[in-house]
Amino acid sequence: MNLLLLDSTEITSNTAILTGRRAEHLLKVLRVTPGDTVRVGEVNGNIGSGRVLAIEGETVRLALELEREPVCDLQVELILALPRPIMLQRILKQATVLGVRRFHLIRSRRVEKSFFHSPVLEPEKIRTILLDGMEQAMDTWLPEVAIHHQFKPFVEDVVPTLAGQGLIAHPDGKGTLADVPVSGVPGQRLLLAVGPEGGWSDYELQCFVDHGFHSFTMGNRILHVDTAVVSLLAQLQLLYDLRKR
Repeated sequence: MNLLLLDSTEITSNTAILTGRRAEHLLKVLRVTPGDTVRVGEVNGNIGSGRVLAIEGETVRLALELEREPVCDLQVELILALPRPIMLQRILKQATVLGVRRFHLIRSRRVEKSFFHSPVLEPEKIRTILLDGMEQAMDTWLPEVAIHHQFKPFVEDVVPTLAGQGLIAHPDGKGTLADVPVSGVPGQRLLLAVGPEGGWSDYELQCFVDHGFHSFTMGNRILHVDTAVVSLLAQLQLLYDLRKR
């Protein structure tokens, strides 16, 4: 836990009282004592520090100074053909660590319908996974997660409302990452579409292209979806940083 996260409802007059998992981490892992400071952030708010005021049994009381806004120049929304549940858990956490701001979990032709009934998609389970990623990355932005059970309504009704340059990864894409239109302008928004293990169908790919998505390939190797997502996000961030100079 690199950042202690608090909901706004837990903060009163710049103080917070912690119990449970977070208090246990402070007491047993960090071994804090009164006067010590730890890194603290408010979910969807500022980041700063918390000074330990008192320890009472398994309860820790903190005085908070949350004065800095977290920085994220590149805004990425991930459009993901819903993968197997165990893979989805890894993707949600790692993509959050790498800065994804919103997830769209969608149905494509090669997605099994049963995946949409997984307990992983329960709101509280998703929130737990996202918070874990935020704590790791020291970020306070809680990504949104939207679930779309049908492809056509998503691509026809939702995609046109999304802001940003669309990118779609596909083995037969017409360009490479070097051709991806990432400008390096602060605040740039990208919509990254990643398909299922078997790839997008020709119809699905064309739908995205018709809506202005730039198709590209990562090369000859076919990656598992969780590997592809991490690799793509890392490379897009690097490309953005290089072009920002």
